[in-house]
Order: sequence, then C-alpha cells, then structure tokens
Amino acid sequence: MILYGAVIAGLLFLAFAFFAVAQAGTVRNGGQSAADAAALGAAQDDRDELFEDFLDAILDGKDLEDILDGLGSIAGDGCGEADHFAGRNRSDVVSCDPVERDGHNGYTVKVRTRFDTGETIVPGADNKKAEAEATAVIKPRCELADDGDLIEITCDGDDFTIDPDDIDLELKPSDLFSVVLVG
Repeated sequence: MILYGAVIAGLLFLAFAFFAVAQAGTVRNGGQSAADAAALGAAQDDRDELFEDFLDAILDGKDLEDILDGLGSIAGDGCGEADHFAGRNRSDVVSCDPVERDGHNGYTVKVRTRFDTGETIVPGADNKKAEAEATAVIKPRCELADDGDLIEITCDGDDFTIDPDDIDLELKPSDLFSVVLVG
C-alpha cells in the first residue's frame, strides 16, 4: 500500500512538472508571437510610407526606381506600431530599432510579456515572464519596366500600367512591397 501511494505521488509530481513546462512553453510562444506581430507592424508602417512616396513621385513626375527598390523618405511611426501590436498581444516593447538586413530596411523589436507562468511546483519557475525578439524587413516586389508617358511596372510577374495624368490605382502597398520576418 505504501508503494502504491509513493507511485501515485510520483506520478502526480510528474504531471504537475509537465504542466509547468507546458506553461513556460505557452508563455514563451506568446512572447514570440507578440515580438513577430510588433516587428511586422513596424515594418508595415514603413511600407505604407513607401507606398505614399510612390504615389507622390508619380504625381510629381519623379524617378520611381529608388522607391521601388525600397528607398524612400520614411517618416512613419514604426516603433509606435510595434507598441500597438505588442500591446494587443499582452506584451510591452523593450526595444525597437531600425535595421538593415541584406539591403532591406526594417525593424528588430524585443518584447516582454505581461503574463507569466504563474505559480508552479518547479523551484525557480514561478511567475516568469518571457522575452522574445523578432526582425521584419520590407522587400521590394516590383521593377520599373518602362518610364515613358505611361508608367509600367512588373510586380512578381504581374504587369501594371499607370497613367500619371489619371491615377486610378488598384495597387495596394502589399502589391509593391512584402513585409517578412527574417532570422
């Protein structure tokens, strides 16, 4: 009977220990999701700024090549967007820094979760919050095909013709630039 009780107690301890490990994994995954969302949100804000630069360049008759290469006068609030998306994932931004990876501009964002592991039976694992980091960059999707009276661009195999005198674009920022997580 004593042996039976010891086995049951051991199994209960193992079950609680596995639960604590699962809790820690959940907090870590939640933190990584928040970091990913924050970095993507920051880079998407800059992508929207590049799209506005693209529209302004068409209206002003300026060269589009640099903008389509992802170079523009980014005056957005990427880190403000990072705060917004981290907050929606119950986390806080610890740092938000503009970065360049392989010639592409973006952000590296580090977050700390507001939620934690709670109380556990595993010593030293009580109430632990997670920190996670993610980097997202803006990748151009288009090339200028012709710069005559009409503007022709090719974006991932799709051709678009734009009349600078009658801008009725069906293009969206995501048509010109993709935002991706990078390692």
